[in-house]
Amino acid sequence: MWNRLIALLAATFVALGASSAALAADEAGGKLKAVASFSILGDMVKNVGGDRVEVTTLVGPNGDAHVFSPTPADAKTLASADIFFVNGLGFEGWMQRLEKASGFTGALVVTSGGVMPIVMKDGHDHHGAENTDDHDHDEHAKGEDGHDHDAHAEKEGDDSYGGDTDPHAWQSLFNGKIYVTNIRDALIAADPDGKETYEANAAKYLAAIEAEDEAVRAAIAKLPEARRKIITSRDAFGYFGNAYGLEIIAPEGVSTESEASAQDVAKIIRQIREEKIPAVFPENVTDRRLLDQIASETGAKIGGVLYSDALSDQDGPAPTYLDMFRHNVGTLTAALSS
Repeated sequence: MWNRLIALLAATFVALGASSAALAADEAGGKLKAVASFSILGDMVKNVGGDRVEVTTLVGPNGDAHVFSPTPADAKTLASADIFFVNGLGFEGWMQRLEKASGFTGALVVTSGGVMPIVMKDGHDHHGAENTDDHDHDEHAKGEDGHDHDAHAEKEGDDSYGGDTDPHAWQSLFNGKIYVTNIRDALIAADPDGKETYEANAAKYLAAIEAEDEAVRAAIAKLPEARRKIITSRDAFGYFGNAYGLEIIAPEGVSTESEASAQDVAKIIRQIREEKIPAVFPENVTDRRLLDQIASETGAKIGGVLYSDALSDQDGPAPTYLDMFRHNVGTLTAALSS
């Protein structure tokens, strides 16, 4: 009798354990675990993934991915992920080290695949198409000239164009649509049961991006052509300038990892005076003291903070990708129109 009772109790505990595990899985919702390298990309993945995807972002709001140093906690997060979304184009110099350290075995998705990269040569942008005129807004992952450039975009830090690739491709909303279609397709591949959800979410998001693109063009078009020149902390707005017809000038060779030389600063000051550039704009991920110095010596207006590589926190002016564009364009046009 005791043996039967013990067996019955043991069976009960096993059943309870199985029920607890099932309950824990239900509470987790069976969601796809996704990691995004930085906040702008994380917002895109959330918009497409919706309730089916749990998104963790490595470089958070106002964070600088260029100088990010992954921690053991980041490696642990990535190790348990199903899918890892990165920008590519050499943006995440730490990505391969983190991937190796974590033992990540999921799907790696380079979201810039299909973008026509801008190449930096001798301090100038070189690109396939300025994209300032009407363009084809098709939803396929193709470059701005309509051709497929996956072979270049898939290779981290690709230098096959003969120069340093500008990784900030999301600063063109046309490119933003390419990112979204790549995210959609990757989520469908990882979670085929969610195909209809991902397609519906992506279609809604793509329509919102299209509408914002038109709004940006309309706002910039109202500016006098002579005032469509700005100085920024770094060269992070090349795609924005090419797409929307602004001349973006930055201290040559400056990044968040280096400082401008006295010669660079003097050159920028001369250029502002000669070309009567009306405003300078610091970025949320850079030290603004250089631009403050330049503004004080030239009389150019400090036009307000622009968001380049990272979103703001939820209480800030740019908590989402589309909010970032609304804030940046509003800041630019307010400074340049007066």
